[in-house]
Amino acid sequence: MINKVVADAQAALHGLTDGMTLMLGGFGLCGIPENSIQEILRLGVRNLTCISNNAGVDDFGIGLLLQTKQVRKMISSYVGENAEFERQLLSGELEVELIPQGTLAERCRAGGAGIPAFYTPAGYGTEVGEGKESREFNGKMYLLETALHADYAFVKAWKGDTAGNLIFKGTARNFNPMMATAGKITVAEVEELVPAGELDPNHIHTPGIFVQRIFEGKNYEKRIEQRTVRAN
Repeated sequence: MINKVVADAQAALHGLTDGMTLMLGGFGLCGIPENSIQEILRLGVRNLTCISNNAGVDDFGIGLLLQTKQVRKMISSYVGENAEFERQLLSGELEVELIPQGTLAERCRAGGAGIPAFYTPAGYGTEVGEGKESREFNGKMYLLETALHADYAFVKAWKGDTAGNLIFKGTARNFNPMMATAGKITVAEVEELVPAGELDPNHIHTPGIFVQRIFEGKNYEKRIEQRTVRAN
């Protein structure tokens, strides 16, 4: 069995260069590849296209890469908690493609499944549909959406094994599994790395065939995007 373990994020990101397209898993700040983002920041690679459900917050997640102007284009569905993203968007410094959330997920999944394009009703008749092919099915209009791929896909799992099999926990399962299938090189960082064969096959969300590099992460902050408390 192939051992896909690398020592750390520095080894996992070997080969990352300027101008690449990256997928970064997670939902809000849940399940984001914190260690990989820090290494991208350290490497200083620029002109990146980042495909992510969200753009982090100003001082965490992809927001760190926006602060250092390493991102040329964002392909996202939700960016509401990032003031720097808003500033760069309105000033024209950052190219942005906003996509309905379900469409974004399906475009990533299609990329991993080898499906070049698909039809969806989401966005028809809005700015989302401008310039896109449309077609009627059973009396309803649909837009043609193309699959998404990436040079690197960075995902974060709760548990993984040395063969690259992954288990995600809770909300982290929203975008990580489909993005893991759509990268030329998929890098998985995990909270706990175990020997191959230790994970119950019935509980595995992403088979190791999709993962090229895996490492056990450290110092996860697991921030909460918006903390809401109730007075006693």
